[in-house]
Amino acid sequence: MVPRVMRILLPAATALALSACFFPADRGQILESRVDQLKAKNDKLEAELKKTKDELSRTTAQLQEALEQLDKASRTTGANIGVKVDSTLQDVAELRGLIEAQQHKLSELEARTAIPLPATLQAPPEPKKDELKRPDDPKDYLKLADDTVKGGDVDLGRKLYTELMKKWPKDDATGEAHFGLGETYFTEKKCREALYEYGKVIQDFPRAKSAPTAYLRSSDCFATLKMNAESKVALEELVKQFPKSDAAKTARTKLAELNKKGGKK
Repeated sequence: MVPRVMRILLPAATALALSACFFPADRGQILESRVDQLKAKNDKLEAELKKTKDELSRTTAQLQEALEQLDKASRTTGANIGVKVDSTLQDVAELRGLIEAQQHKLSELEARTAIPLPATLQAPPEPKKDELKRPDDPKDYLKLADDTVKGGDVDLGRKLYTELMKKWPKDDATGEAHFGLGETYFTEKKCREALYEYGKVIQDFPRAKSAPTAYLRSSDCFATLKMNAESKVALEELVKQFPKSDAAKTARTKLAELNKKGGKK
């Protein structure tokens, strides 16, 4: 029997293209429209970021030129020296104020767009020498990755999860590796990256031990991204697919709260 969980959209060119459409086809249109909106918003931010960087570069060059003029004016003699210096000082002050404003804007834009691609979509990093011995069994490999993350080395843990996925792409441990990787992003509030990994669990490993929690985490991520309709869909699908799970109990409670709030409107 084919489950209703039918498809997932993999982000190909942008970290903001959520892997959100792992829900039933009759609800996919809503999810796809939200993904398109987020992508459009990200494209706009990227364009604004580039424009601000270009403006900052031009203003910095203007400031350098003004400082050079000030240096020349300070070594000039004549009746107009005071006027020249005062005028150049004013230019320098204005340019510095403009640069400060542009740098502030640039920092804000970079903070809003600095979202890396999920580890499974990134180009492989340059290999680093480490002395950690890799197990030959996927379950042991998964445990090593889990323990590494719990021990505080998240970067190495992510590397181990990704290595596991490549070595045993069809093994059940890979489903748990996607979930574990998603959890590292979820902990850091990187919901877009987390959604990709949870979506892989739901689509490719629908009967994985972590699948119910992947639905629940997806709902939380959608809620964080203000995608409330998608958040509710995730809860409803969780209850339908895994009605007896502990995660479903939590989902029912959240759905009751949402329905209660909706009734008050």
